[in-house]
Amino acid sequence: METIVRDLMTSPPVTCASTDSLAAAAHAMAEADIGSIVVTDRDKVAGILTERDLLRAAAATAAPEHEVVGLWMTAHPDVLSPDEKVDAAWASLTAHHYRHLPVVEGDRLIGVVSLRDLMGLARIRPAAESGIDVPAGLEGVVVAETTVGDVRGQEGFFHYRQYSAVDLAEQRSLEDVWHLLFKGELPDAAASASFASEVRARRHLPPGLAALLPALAAQGAPLDVLRSAVSVLGAELGWRPTHDISADELYDQALGLCAVVPTILASAYRLREGLDAVAPRADLDFAANYLYMLTGQRPSAAHARAIEQYMILTIDHGFNASTFTARVITSTGADLAAAIVGAIGALSGPLHGGAPSRALDMLDAIGTADRAEAYIRRAVEDGERIMGFGHRVYKTDDPRSLLLRGVTERLGGPLVAFSQEVERTTVDVLAELKPGRQLYTNVEFYAGVVMHTCGIPRQMFTPTFAAGRTIGWSTHVMEQASHNRLIRPAARYVGPPPPQPVPHAACSWPVAEEI
Repeated sequence: METIVRDLMTSPPVTCASTDSLAAAAHAMAEADIGSIVVTDRDKVAGILTERDLLRAAAATAAPEHEVVGLWMTAHPDVLSPDEKVDAAWASLTAHHYRHLPVVEGDRLIGVVSLRDLMGLARIRPAAESGIDVPAGLEGVVVAETTVGDVRGQEGFFHYRQYSAVDLAEQRSLEDVWHLLFKGELPDAAASASFASEVRARRHLPPGLAALLPALAAQGAPLDVLRSAVSVLGAELGWRPTHDISADELYDQALGLCAVVPTILASAYRLREGLDAVAPRADLDFAANYLYMLTGQRPSAAHARAIEQYMILTIDHGFNASTFTARVITSTGADLAAAIVGAIGALSGPLHGGAPSRALDMLDAIGTADRAEAYIRRAVEDGERIMGFGHRVYKTDDPRSLLLRGVTERLGGPLVAFSQEVERTTVDVLAELKPGRQLYTNVEFYAGVVMHTCGIPRQMFTPTFAAGRTIGWSTHVMEQASHNRLIRPAARYVGPPPPQPVPHAACSWPVAEEI
């Protein structure tokens, strides 16, 4: 018999009134160990208050003892009937990124279903049951719990360990965000200086990799070289399976890896171009040093900060293809190098990591602003993809794109004005030809403009992304290893019904002679 909501719900649910204080609601949530609380008015659902709402209130310096729940709750949330199939709960949770859904009978609140309930069902569901329909590409399917961050596509918001990623990019250094991801907290001034000094000291290549890098650089593009170089690095340093080492040892490996990846990439590019590799400098921050090693010249403060902000915005972004790949490999107990090599492999696909350069290629093809409308209209009518527009998760403005647009305005230059004109034209044409699709610029559109303006060659756009994203990948590897369970999903067979009779072979097998 198929599972329904009534079979899973918790009853009675934990509730509060809209007139209760935020402090009282937070206390009730903590007592019940839940991430949200249902707000009721005479047993009817009036809203839902989540941990995120409490964080918003705290960020606004609201006094929890005096602020009432009704000012911060999400009013009129989705609700479920107790007799609905579990698929409905999955669909609503994934669409809205909720963790709890109220269950109502008529208009009376009778229970609540949580994400934890559904994950538990996924573990115990009998094979005979048909199961939940899984969308192509696992879109919206929750595959794990994480404390690293979250992406709220409907809201146009994402965060790293509860801090808005956009706010971090505007206010902190990349090293501070790196510290946040690796250590779980933002550093004070002393800790920030200490951490930056520690990672700067680890930027040099080990001797074996340094000797081999010229040969590797001659054989492939920088991202291909990085994939091979990380494997060589792990072998040279004797990295053992994550299953067999301590958290401290894995942390030390990850710190060294993230520090040396920019050196690998910049050196590989210069060697491939017939130039000498440039040694890292200990007096430059992460992004400034990367630009220096790439170009051979100390970058301006404006260019260094622009690339730093880009790297902060892309250091992590939920369970994308490369991050998920790194976690799957880690779940087998493999070493850090294997996990990062797999992530780089996933990133190399044009549907994941190649969009910034392709968006710039599109701008080149358009040429001038007066040609933009005809070009975009023809591309849309021919069913071509408009590079730099639309996102799998965001259904509103990509917050990364909004910040990078501001970065381009700060940098200035003819490409900036041209790209903004193309954006306006594209949005207008898409609104006319694809009404209701909500297609906006994504991070790749302005990322290409930023990197080009700062002097990064086009073939280094995706490797530059990888230089910062390695920090995010490594964070997820450490989290996966800390409470590991082998990731082993099921598949739904849709071929001809088995078992089918095996046809006889065209010739007979030789029969062994008796001795």
